[in-house]
Amino acid sequence: MPVEAVAGAVAATGEDTAAEAALAPKARLFPSLAAVYRAQLSRARVARIPLLFVATFQSVGIMILMRGVVDGGSEARAVVAGSSVLVVAFVALNLLAQYFGQLRASGGLDHYATLPVPPSSVVLGAAAAYASFTVPGTFVTAVVGSVLFGLPLTHLWILIAVIPLSGAALAGLGAALGLLAPRPELATLLGQLGMSAALLLGVLPADGMPVLLQYARDLLPSTYGVEAFAGTFDSSPDWAAVALDLGVCAGVGVISLAAATWAYRKASVR
Repeated sequence: MPVEAVAGAVAATGEDTAAEAALAPKARLFPSLAAVYRAQLSRARVARIPLLFVATFQSVGIMILMRGVVDGGSEARAVVAGSSVLVVAFVALNLLAQYFGQLRASGGLDHYATLPVPPSSVVLGAAAAYASFTVPGTFVTAVVGSVLFGLPLTHLWILIAVIPLSGAALAGLGAALGLLAPRPELATLLGQLGMSAALLLGVLPADGMPVLLQYARDLLPSTYGVEAFAGTFDSSPDWAAVALDLGVCAGVGVISLAAATWAYRKASVR
């Protein structure tokens, strides 16, 4: 066979292969995100539901203890709002840090690395699945706290925005801590410390804190969700301030999830 014919056949084969490769569908973000979300939700359902009850009882117990110290006013609003968001912190921050720390230590990241899914879909899917478990516990805590402190139940619908925005910010932080920790024990420790910070800085009224702790509170991602929720207990809520707090919480959530995606890329190539 002439050399020209062989070269032509090879070129044609290469063009066909390139055409086939060009026609191959790429993994898109949202379908991959939905697949990871469903997989994580089914895997975590049995193991995480008992822990969700623990998170809810913990927040309710904190409010009962604070009832003997706080009578009402802005302090009561801060306690109820902070305790409600604490349920989100327990699951989205603490448990997600443990999950990604164990996933990295066990080589589970290698499994996800072989799948044709964007890294952001893995982080977002796991974060969304864990945050989904906080919805009933957060509403139960908010209702119990409102009744306990005599606060109105009129605007509890704001939790529909507070839960996903606070959950995104805290879940991104938890995922980043778990992925960057060199050992799973350290990831667990960091998750516990983060939840303790959410407890101390989010539940306790900010007015009585030292100035240094007030600055630290402003750096906590869940603070703005707490402030937004607490603001709705007023007789005439300042909706502009509530929207501003939710907007800041959303911005922090985007940054937090972007940091978690970067940490996932860094951990998966080691």
